[in-house]
Amino acid sequence: MVASQHPSPAGTDGGARRRPAALLFDVDGTLAETERDGHRVAFNRAFRAAGLDWEWSESLYGELLRVTGGKERIRYYVRRYRPDFVFPGDPDAFIAALHESKNRYFAELLAGGGIGLRPGVRRLLGEARAAGIPLLIVTTTSPENVAALLEHCLDPGARGWFDLIVAGDVVPAKKPAPDIYHYALAHSGLPANECIAFEDSANGLRAARAAGVPTVVTVSHYSRGEDFSGACLVVDQLGEPGQPFTVLAGDAGGACCVDLDLLGRLLARI
Repeated sequence: MVASQHPSPAGTDGGARRRPAALLFDVDGTLAETERDGHRVAFNRAFRAAGLDWEWSESLYGELLRVTGGKERIRYYVRRYRPDFVFPGDPDAFIAALHESKNRYFAELLAGGGIGLRPGVRRLLGEARAAGIPLLIVTTTSPENVAALLEHCLDPGARGWFDLIVAGDVVPAKKPAPDIYHYALAHSGLPANECIAFEDSANGLRAARAAGVPTVVTVSHYSRGEDFSGACLVVDQLGEPGQPFTVLAGDAGGACCVDLDLLGRLLARI
C-alpha cells in the first residue's frame, strides 16, 4: 500500500499550493508515443505471422483506438470489418494468442530503440521521486507492454520507481469506465482529489475524472481534437525548460513545463 501524502502549503499563487498525494500515469500516448509506430506496427506484424491479410492503416488505427484494450480492439475490428471471418477454434483463445504475438513484436520494437519517452516525462518522474511523491501507473495496456516500455525507454530498474502498477485485465471494464482508477486508489489508500492523473485521450480523461482524480492531458498523435472538457490543463507535451509546452486549454500561469510547482497550483484551484 502506498503511504498517503498530505498536501502542504508552498506559496500563495492561486491559494496555498498543494503537494500532490501521488502522480498517476497512463502509458500509451502519455509516457511515450507508442500507438502509431509501435502498437499498430506490432499488430500488423502479428497478423502477417498468423497468415491473416489484415492491415491496419494509420487512419484505420485512429478509429480503432476508440475501443480501449488490444484484445477488445481485435474483436471490434472483426465484427466491424471482417464479419465473415471464421475463427479457427475458440474465438477468445485465438484473439488472446494473436494479442500475445503482437506484444512480442511490440517488445522487439521497443528494444530496437525506435520509441522514446515524450518530452518532460523523465524530468517529471525524477522530480516526483526526489520529492518522495508516489508514482503509479494506471493503464489498460498489458503488464508485459508496461514492463518492456519501462525497461527500454527508462532504465532496467525503472519498474521499481513506481509504488503501484495497475495494468491490463485487472478489471473487466476498461477506460472510459473508472474501474481501473477505483482499483488503484483502493489498493494504494490514496485520496482521489489530492492526486494528479496524466492521460492523453478523452477515454482516459473520462475514466480519471469519473473516479474523482484531477487530470492533466498531454495530447498525442491520435487524440488531438478530442473533447477534453473537465481537464485541469491540456498541453501538447509536459515540456522541458528549453522545450516549452503549448497550452491548448486551461491556465498554466506562465509556466513553460509541467512540474511540481505547477501541479500544486492546479490542485489549489480545485
